[in-house]
Amino acid sequence: MKANPRLKSEEFLPCLKGLYRRYGYLPYKMSKFEEYDLYVRNKNFLVSDRILTFTDIDGKLMALKPDVTLSILKNSRQESGLQKVYYNENVYRPSPGAHGYREILQAGLECIGELDDYAVGEVVMLAARSLEMISDQYLLDISHLGFVAALLDSLKLEQQARSQLLEAVSQKNTSALWSLAEQWAIPQKTRDVLCRLALLYAPPIEALPQLEQMVCTDAMAAALKELRQLWNLLEQYGLGDRLRLDFSVVDDTRYYSGVVFRGFLPGLATGVLSGGRYDHMVHRMGRIGGAIGFAVYLDRLEGYGAVCQGYDVDVLLLYDENVSPARVTAAANALLASGKTIRVERQIPPELRYRELRRLKERG
Repeated sequence: MKANPRLKSEEFLPCLKGLYRRYGYLPYKMSKFEEYDLYVRNKNFLVSDRILTFTDIDGKLMALKPDVTLSILKNSRQESGLQKVYYNENVYRPSPGAHGYREILQAGLECIGELDDYAVGEVVMLAARSLEMISDQYLLDISHLGFVAALLDSLKLEQQARSQLLEAVSQKNTSALWSLAEQWAIPQKTRDVLCRLALLYAPPIEALPQLEQMVCTDAMAAALKELRQLWNLLEQYGLGDRLRLDFSVVDDTRYYSGVVFRGFLPGLATGVLSGGRYDHMVHRMGRIGGAIGFAVYLDRLEGYGAVCQGYDVDVLLLYDENVSPARVTAAANALLASGKTIRVERQIPPELRYRELRRLKERG
């Protein structure tokens, strides 16, 4: 699928909504406003602590929401199973290099509740498919905060030291890592692992054996097992070529846990998608279970463009006039059961866009 320049970001929305609905995610709408206290209590979860506020007619301090995830989590139902929702909402954040604010359109999804390996894999897969709608040359960089946190936990460092080391890893700054390791008397073997981890950037099939050599605690082994399970699932979806393991993808470990990821497109310097598992945030808000989700930053796609899906259907199924209706029905049902969208015709319809053409012919 090739990029089609100048397609407006709003044109992606029907494509993304259709993708998420296909996997059972339900639409979620929310108010533009939230009580300011929600953001005060969770300010480190936000991109910026600069928030637009106002006082409502009851004297309550309110805010134009700078984030979607916190609102969904606050209002989510506490029940068994999973709550799966998708959204497209505007958030309000400071303009870079300016004194004003800007309205940013985001689309994304959240999966909240009793997460298992499949649920995590499904969300990461949907993040990849979201990027694939824009360009088949996307990259999805994946990390696991549990692997990094377990290594730092083994050192029993103060929070300041942990934060400095995480920042150096996020910048792939091995000089800073080496200097900090000397400052905090970190053993030579652990210094080497930190530097190797910071520089690692490779497809999972190449990176996972390297990670196995770095494991030095049970918690790191458990995180590596989760990454292997995720890789196995994503490989089944046919996504292996566009994935990279990159431990410079880090977030605040007070909120995030487990898998985190960011999506990139050719020609754009900044990521257009970010997400991850934020179980710690769930627990801070007095809930049980876990949560994982992602957001697509549609404002960053203005002028970039892509063909929305690029296709009207996955498969165009053509059949000869002598093929029995029962056989056509069986073939159509098999395709639908595999999750594909189809159109069944005797002839190729003009201007129909399809991924794949299949023909049913009379058996000779």
